[in-house]
Amino acid sequence: MLAHWRMFAGYNAWANALVYDEAAKLSDADYRADRGAFFKSIHGTLNHLLVADRIWMQRFTRKGEATYQLDAILHEALADLRAARVREDARISAFIDGLDEAELAQPIFYRAIAKPAEIEQTLGTALAHFFNHQTHHRGQLHGLLTGLAGVAPSLDLVAYQRQIGLSRSAPV
Repeated sequence: MLAHWRMFAGYNAWANALVYDEAAKLSDADYRADRGAFFKSIHGTLNHLLVADRIWMQRFTRKGEATYQLDAILHEALADLRAARVREDARISAFIDGLDEAELAQPIFYRAIAKPAEIEQTLGTALAHFFNHQTHHRGQLHGLLTGLAGVAPSLDLVAYQRQIGLSRSAPV
């Protein structure tokens, strides 16, 4: 199972880099314009993804920065936001690399934000949400970028798997 989580951590960083590459090609006006997405703009959505990852990583590790305002703007400049994203993706990968199978079945405890309640779930099920949440919002970003530029790179997991050679090896 750890091989799956390592693959998802790698995919997460890879897909984030592609999205940031495309966002960097936009004018500042297009990058910041309210496009009707849940977090309004590409800028707002990229910030939300960093906010959410920090929240979850704080829940997983009990370390690190976390703001509990889901629409917080952590960085105004795209370059600063991207640098923080790269650092967070490296932190995620290091966390996953440090896990063992037994830890995936261990419970974590946290307080939900949107509908405050005390939650208990296994680390493995929380990781499933963690990586799926990134994919969900990157899908929104992909739609916004496609609408602005006419095309955006494939973010399909299989594209990542083929790029790193997983499609030629035994299934993970």
